[in-house]
Amino acid sequence: MTTVEGTCSDRFEPVRAALAAYLESGEELGASIAVDVDGVMEVDLWGGYADAAHTVPWHRDTLVSLWSTSKTLTNLAALVLIDRGALDLHRPVAHYWPEFASQGKQDIEVRHVLGHTSGLSGWEQPFTVDDLYDWPTASARLAAQAPWWQPGSAAGYHMQTQGQIVGELVRRVSGRTLARFVETEIAGPLAADVQIGAQGADWPRISALVPSPGIPAVPEALDPEAIFTKTLLGSPARDEHVDTPRWRQAELGAINGHGNARGLARALSVISRRGEANGLRLLSRDTVEQIFDVQSDGIDLVLGVPVRWGIGYALSHPRTIPGMPAGTICFWAGWGGSIVVMDLDRRVTFAYTMNRMGAGLLGSDRTHSYLGRVYDALEAAN
Repeated sequence: MTTVEGTCSDRFEPVRAALAAYLESGEELGASIAVDVDGVMEVDLWGGYADAAHTVPWHRDTLVSLWSTSKTLTNLAALVLIDRGALDLHRPVAHYWPEFASQGKQDIEVRHVLGHTSGLSGWEQPFTVDDLYDWPTASARLAAQAPWWQPGSAAGYHMQTQGQIVGELVRRVSGRTLARFVETEIAGPLAADVQIGAQGADWPRISALVPSPGIPAVPEALDPEAIFTKTLLGSPARDEHVDTPRWRQAELGAINGHGNARGLARALSVISRRGEANGLRLLSRDTVEQIFDVQSDGIDLVLGVPVRWGIGYALSHPRTIPGMPAGTICFWAGWGGSIVVMDLDRRVTFAYTMNRMGAGLLGSDRTHSYLGRVYDALEAAN
């Protein structure tokens, strides 16, 4: 029988039971779940295996590739720089990155990138994974590219490009790489076990991702002019690239963060608690409030589902994530199921990471099951 380790307050016992059941059934291979309630880690659970052969246990400090949940860290880095006055949401990206102004992009503002409305949801073809791993090439190609729709008019999920543009801004205004900035300004001060890429010393504790049989293949018959198609083809990182040395050494702020649920909860609770966490004020309350400035509210051109985009994060929407209530809530999820939810009304941060990827566009059935149990427990306490 698979054992769930860690701690859990009584009211969240259904969360532990759900994790145990999924591990026992084999739907989960290895996973971690954390719930921070106003600075108290009421749930800090992990269990299962870090390998498909069931030979290496998932330990307390096991890490996993986060896919798009990485964006929650990258955009937190942008918010820190906004709070310090180094970045301005309403200034053009080209103010900080002059080359970016070409091809009609002179009026694209920082907020458009953080809200997925810049029109740069993918790279123009041909663009290979080798180009993606070459930072100067990847940045130069975006700087030379025209937007695919009128910036600010609609949202189209910047699947892999958001990390590049935000990372380039971080480099230009801070003089540090995105990975280094996250390490020194977020992970270190908040004692959060998260990082962009992965340092070599941490590789032995990284669990490889296991694709789920339920993840669909890329459709063959796609409209080549559709925003979805152009974005998909212009986002060359695929699951076969994950867990390679090159993936771990790269700086891909939209997709190759590494961490576990506890680390994510510690880092992102700074938003749930309106700027202050673990004895550190990282953001002002005003900066946190700017997250909830709606940039777009409708069907996302890439995702094809309703998403209410704020600054850097999606906002609570009844048709985006099942079981998420209305309120002052922001979140994002990664391919396969990982997620971080920041609930400012309840001062709660929920995080989930796993190595067996599940099917689903924004979280898997497991993701939604755990989230539902968390909110059931919170509601029962009121």
